[in-house]
Formats: sequence, C-alpha cells, structure tokens
Amino acid sequence: MAQNLSGYHRALDLFEGLVAGVSPGGWDAPSPCAGWTARDVAGHVTGGQRMVLALAAGEPAPEVNADPARFAADDVLSSWRTARKECTAALTPAALSRPVPLGGLGDLPLGDFLEGYILEPLVHAWDLAEATGQPSRLDPDLVHHAFATAQVVAAPLRARGHLAPPRQAPQGADEQTRMLSFLGRTPS
Repeated sequence: MAQNLSGYHRALDLFEGLVAGVSPGGWDAPSPCAGWTARDVAGHVTGGQRMVLALAAGEPAPEVNADPARFAADDVLSSWRTARKECTAALTPAALSRPVPLGGLGDLPLGDFLEGYILEPLVHAWDLAEATGQPSRLDPDLVHHAFATAQVVAAPLRARGHLAPPRQAPQGADEQTRMLSFLGRTPS
C-alpha cells in the first residue's frame, strides 16, 4: 500500500525553511520550550529524523529530548538537511509497513505513525519561528491534522513530562492558537 506522506513532507519543508531563516547569531535565543534554545529545538527535530531513520531500520531509536543540540552541531542547516535526506531515503515501502511500538497505544505501521508525526515538526516550527523572530503562521491544513493528533497523544506525553499543561485559549481563537494553547504554548 502506498503511503501518502505529503503532509509529513510539507511539515518538514516548513521546518527547513525556518531553519534556513535563522541568522548566524540566532541559535542561542531562548525558545518557548522551557530551558531550550533555538539550537535545541532544531536539534530535537533533527534528532527526530534520526529517530524515524532508526524506526525504519528496526533499530533502537536515539533519545532526542536529552541534550538535543548534539544533533545540530556547528552547521545547523547542514545537520538538518543530512538527517532529513538520510531519513527520506530509508522510507521504503517495506520500512513504511514496519510496525513501530507506541507504548500504551500499541504498534502502528511506520507510515501511519508518520502521518500523525506531522505534529512534531509543525509545533517545533512554531517554536523556532517564535525564538528567532520569524513569521509563525502555520499551514492551516497541517494544523488541523496535527491538532487531532495532539488530542490523542497529549495525555501520555504529559504523564511522561514531555508536554506542558494546556493553557486556556482566548475566546474565538483560531485553530492554530487553540492547538498551541492545548500544547502548553502561549501564542502571541
């Protein structure tokens, strides 16, 4: 079965555009992720590509939350592009059908996992944009999809300390603001 990963690739494209837009001195800027700089956010998402690569190969996934800047050393954009290229090359039909463990949610084929994984690069694209003073308007179609995913995965992530408590979105807020607030962000 062919996977439609267009949303996943669009989210990665958005993230890459923001990485490319960071000024050389912008990587030490604090991000909306408590205790993380812009480099940490980029490293976390770059590490996420390494994690997907490991899942595609049936290997143990690296820990991407501890010291995430290690995935985005000197040349952050080059680190990102290399990880993304290697990950994309590994997403063969066999790899996409490989079951990956999702804890209490059971196993899911990697391709199905990636359809929901849009949430990760999308939300961190917003974090990176906010940290580095870039436009932070996200693709509304991706936001809609990611918000649905967030509602499924938020509770276990919060239980493990990987996600902040939800915040109250302003009355009449758009879906991006509601999603970001649900994920513990404070959209401006």
